Amino acid sequence: MLTKLALKSLGDRKGSIMLSIMAMTVSIFVLLGVEHIRHQSKESFANTVSGIDLIGGARTGSLNLLLYSVFKIGSPTNNMRWQSFKDIETNPKVKWAVPLSLGDSHKGFRVLGTNQDYFTYFNYGKQHSLSFEQGKVFSQVFDVVLGAHVANKLGYQLGDKLVLAHGIAKTSFALHEQTPFTVVGILAPTGTPVDNTLHVSLQGIEAMHMDWQSHQKHSNAHQHEHNHQHSLQENTEQTELANLTPKSITAFMLGLKSKVLTFRLQREINQYSPEPLMAILPGIALSELWQMMTILENTLLLVSLLVLVAACLGVSAMLLSSIRERSKEIQLLRMIGASPTFLFLLVQLEALFITLTSIVLGAGLLTGTLFMFDDYLANQFGLHISTNIWSLNSLYLIATVMAASLIIAMIPSLIGYAQSKRKKQ
Repeated sequence: MLTKLALKSLGDRKGSIMLSIMAMTVSIFVLLGVEHIRHQSKESFANTVSGIDLIGGARTGSLNLLLYSVFKIGSPTNNMRWQSFKDIETNPKVKWAVPLSLGDSHKGFRVLGTNQDYFTYFNYGKQHSLSFEQGKVFSQVFDVVLGAHVANKLGYQLGDKLVLAHGIAKTSFALHEQTPFTVVGILAPTGTPVDNTLHVSLQGIEAMHMDWQSHQKHSNAHQHEHNHQHSLQENTEQTELANLTPKSITAFMLGLKSKVLTFRLQREINQYSPEPLMAILPGIALSELWQMMTILENTLLLVSLLVLVAACLGVSAMLLSSIRERSKEIQLLRMIGASPTFLFLLVQLEALFITLTSIVLGAGLLTGTLFMFDDYLANQFGLHISTNIWSLNSLYLIATVMAASLIIAMIPSLIGYAQSKRKKQ
């Protein structure tokens, strides 16, 4: 009876109830969104790379080096010489070294130049290695391996040809049309920036930046140009890889023979005399990033809590106003035997229904929004935010929201309780 009466009472006040539900839905959307994105961002960043002892490159900020080398966010300030990488690779403390070359793109997705060791030693999450959904590792100069999201988004299959662009802008007019690449492999999904990356060999990066056609292009014979490009690629494929050795790279990843040697080698790289280099520990750099983000996280959480409190106060004010308007209803209920406690619970139940409806709408709106902007977050920020918003933290937040709404609703509930006792007297 109490539930039916509460629903009937809410139905009689559709206008004010809808406004209250909308206000609380927005507050719950913001609160759950901030918490979910904060948690997912940390998890996404933390799971992007594992099993790597040091990341190095030209001297810059540690966070900048981490972001552009691992997360493909931002741009490097400078490159380092290839000879410097070879010197570090041959250091007796180094077990393996993977070079990284950035600066090109394809339809908004980053291109990474590296070697075959990348697919052997790069790990993500809890020491998960990269695996192929289709195809294999690149073996020729103009082979390309696609991340799972790139292949899915652009609809590429094995054997398809694509043209890379100079620079990282989504729309580029500096296309390397003379050196198309062939898709030879598609990686399995990882939930990391690897999914949004095209992987080519360092030799491929070097080859497409060479001015292959400057002395042979025929300006008036399109067919001759096409044939020349085809023969040019075939000749390039047969070129010794040693002739395409890069002059510089963007960064490198290192695995050491012993973890004890990490800080010693880091100091050696930071003091490398031929050119200014730096090496960072991924875990420490991530900790610095979280420290910088803590103030922003707390500010967003505080704002969302204030929005929630404002919405709860709005519901309380609406219920309080309805108590004053329902004096005759309260008197009638008292006449038919309703106790003051019954009326107290009636108002509390109305507040609970409003809160539960808002939670369902807010959670649904957040899930839909994350689903719509999933590709945008992945492409622009390298973040893979799960559309599953339910976690232990979100359940704690929902319990807090319900408790807060019931506590604030006690104001009109107690007033209704006191008013009903006066009416009985």
